[in-house]
Amino acid sequence: MTTKRIKTIFHLAIMILVACNKIQAQKKPVFTKYVNTFIGTAPLTDPKILGYKLPEGWRSWAGLTFPGSSLPNAMVQLSPMTEYGSGAGYEYEDSLILAFTHTNKGHWNLCNIPVLPLSNPGAKVGSRFSHKKESAAPGFYQVYLDDYEVNVRLTSTLRAGFHQYEYKNSKGRQILFDLAKANNKISNWNIEKVGNNAVQGYQQTGEKVYFYASLNTNIERLEEKEEGAKTGYAIIHIVDGKGPVELKIGISFVSVANAKENLEKEIGTKTFDQIRNEATGKWETLLSLIQVKGGTDKVKQMLYSCLYRSFLWPALRSDVNGEFTDAKKQVAKTDFDYYTEPSLWDTYRNKDVLLGLISPKVTLNVIKSMKDVGDKKGFIPTFFHGDHGASSIAGAYLRGIDDFDIKGTYEILLKNANVEGGARPYIKEYKTLGFIPDPDIANPEVETKAAAGVSKTLEYSYDDYSVAQIAKSLGDTANYRILMARSKNYKNMFDPSTRFMRGRLANGDWIKPFDPQYPYYEYMYREANAWQVSFFAPHDMPGLIALYGGPKGFESKLDSLFTVPWNPNHIARNIETMVGQYCHGNQPDHEAPFSYHFIGKPEKSQKQLDNILNNLYGIGEDGLALCGMDDAGEMSAWYVFTSLGLYPFSATDPEYLVTVPLFDEVKWRTSNGKVITIKKPGNGRALTAIKVNGKENSGYFVPHELFKTGGEIEIVTR
Repeated sequence: MTTKRIKTIFHLAIMILVACNKIQAQKKPVFTKYVNTFIGTAPLTDPKILGYKLPEGWRSWAGLTFPGSSLPNAMVQLSPMTEYGSGAGYEYEDSLILAFTHTNKGHWNLCNIPVLPLSNPGAKVGSRFSHKKESAAPGFYQVYLDDYEVNVRLTSTLRAGFHQYEYKNSKGRQILFDLAKANNKISNWNIEKVGNNAVQGYQQTGEKVYFYASLNTNIERLEEKEEGAKTGYAIIHIVDGKGPVELKIGISFVSVANAKENLEKEIGTKTFDQIRNEATGKWETLLSLIQVKGGTDKVKQMLYSCLYRSFLWPALRSDVNGEFTDAKKQVAKTDFDYYTEPSLWDTYRNKDVLLGLISPKVTLNVIKSMKDVGDKKGFIPTFFHGDHGASSIAGAYLRGIDDFDIKGTYEILLKNANVEGGARPYIKEYKTLGFIPDPDIANPEVETKAAAGVSKTLEYSYDDYSVAQIAKSLGDTANYRILMARSKNYKNMFDPSTRFMRGRLANGDWIKPFDPQYPYYEYMYREANAWQVSFFAPHDMPGLIALYGGPKGFESKLDSLFTVPWNPNHIARNIETMVGQYCHGNQPDHEAPFSYHFIGKPEKSQKQLDNILNNLYGIGEDGLALCGMDDAGEMSAWYVFTSLGLYPFSATDPEYLVTVPLFDEVKWRTSNGKVITIKKPGNGRALTAIKVNGKENSGYFVPHELFKTGGEIEIVTR
C-alpha cells in the first residue's frame, strides 16, 4: 500500500470519526429532556399546604433552587440573579434579571461574580424578561433581556462559564461586572484589563473568589466606579461589531493564575455548542443510570428533575492543577479532587447515600476533603447541627467506599464524639447527664435561642451509633460498647406522661409549660416541635416502639402525627407543609412516614408516602413549587429513593427499606456495572410481600449487597 493511499485512508477515518462525533453530539436527549430546572424556583403560597397563611411580605422557604447551568458537583453554577439575599438568587415570580452569577447552592450565600450584558443601559441596572423567552436544561440556560435587546445563552464546565450574547444593537455594547454584590457581604473587589480582550480580578467575601475572563472581541475600555466600595462596579465597553459576543470565564478560590488555567484547560478553543453538548452528555450519562418503565410523564419529570438536583452539591473547590484553599486558608495541593463540606444536617439522611451509589469517586473525595479539614482543625466538620459526618462517612465505608485512611478518620470522629470545644456543643453535659438540658425560660418564642437539647440528644445518639459501627468494623470493642450504650441516650428525652420527646432542665425536671405543637428554631427542638422529633431513632426502632408501650401504642401515636390538625397560629418560616403535625417541608421528621413498617403495617406507610409523592412535589399554579427548601438536594433525594421503592431509613446501615415504587419497573445500573431491577406487577399500592431473586424476603429491608452483585426485587401488592 502506498504512502499516499495510507494517508487518504487515514484522513477518511478521521472524517468519519468527526462525523460520528457530530451525530452523537446532535442526538436528541433521552433523560435530560425530563429535567425541568425551574422546579423549586416558584413560591409556595397555598395556606392549606403550608399550614398557615403567609404574613404580609413573607415568601415561603420552599424550593430555593436555581435554574442555571452546572455540571454534577461542579465549582461553577452559572445562573440568573433576580434578587440578592434570596435563597438561590432567582425567584420565578420576579420580572427583572440583575445579573448572571457563577456560584450557587440555594442557601442564601455565594452567587459570586455577577455579570450582565448591557446595551444603552441608562441609569438602571437590570432588565425585564419573560418566561416565554426563557429556557433551560441541565448544563444550559437561555433568556432574552427585553430592555437591553440581548439574547443570552449560558453553559459551563466544572470550573468555567461560557456566556454568549447576541446584541440587537451593534454599537454601544457593554458588559457589567457588578462585583460589589453577591449573596454574601462583599468586603473588597478588584478588576483590571489584561491585553486587548481579557479582564481579571477577584471578589472578597469570607474568602476570595478569583476570575479570569476573555472575550472574542476587543475591549475598547474598562470603566470602573468606586473600586472596592459597596456600591462600586465595572463596565467593559466593547468595540462596535456584529456577531455574538462570547465571554469565557474561569474561576478559582486560589488565584487569578489558576482561574486562567482552569479556563484554558476546560474550555480553551472549544465552541459554545461543543461545551453545551459535553454538559448534556455528562448529565445524560449520570441520569441514564436509573431507567424506568410506567409512570406518568409528570412522575418521570419529577424523578429526573430530583435526580438532577441531588448532584449539584457539594461543590468542587480544587483547580485543574490540584490546588485549593484549605481550612486554615492556606493554599494546599493534593492528588484528589477537593470538595466543600456537605450540608450534613440535611443530606446525611439520604442525599449522601445517593451520591455514594451514583458517584462513589465523588463521595470518596468528599470524605478525604473532610478528613483534610479534620487534620488541620482537629475535628471532622459538621454542618448546622448534629455531628452527621459520622453517619455519612460510616455509611459510605460500610457500603464499600473504603479507599481512604479509615483509621485516621475514625480517630478524628472519636474526638468529635468526646472532646469539648469541637464538633459537638454541650458534649460534656451529654456525656455526664445522658442528655443535653435547656435553660428554664419564661415565655419562650419561636426564635428563642438555647441549646436545642432534645434535638441534639437524639441526633448525638444516632451519631454515636454511627461511630460505633466503624469501631466494630475496626475491632475497637471498648469504644464500640461505650458508643452503643450512649446511642440509647435518646430514651432520656422521652416523657412517658406526655408520650413525647420533651426538654429537660439540668436537674432532670421536665420543662414547663409544654406545648408539643409549638415550633422552635433552637429551644428544646431544632426547627421542629415535639411531634416532629418524637419518632426519631432510626438506629433503634424496636427500642423507640417500646417507649410507646409496644406496637399498638406506637401505631396510635403515629396515626395522630398525621391527623392532629396544625395550629395556623404557629408560624415558623421553614416549618411548613403540614400533614397533620408531620412537616415534609423540613428535614427533622422525614423518616416518620416509613415507620409503620416496623409494626408490620407497610400499607399505612404507603398511604402517607403516596400522598407526599403525588401532592407535595411539583405543585402550585405552574407546577414548579416544592413543598419545602430543597436543602442541597435532600428534599430531591427523598423523592428519588421513595419513588423508586428503596429508602435508606438509617443512612449509616448498608440496607434499604422497601416501599412500593411509582413505576412498573426500575433498572438501576450500579457503579460497578451491575443492574438492580425493581419490578411492581399490578396496580396495587399495599405492600404484601417482597421477593429477592425469586425468593421471598424476610422483613422489609434488602441489603446493600444487591448494589454489588445486581439482582431482582419483585414487589407484591394488593
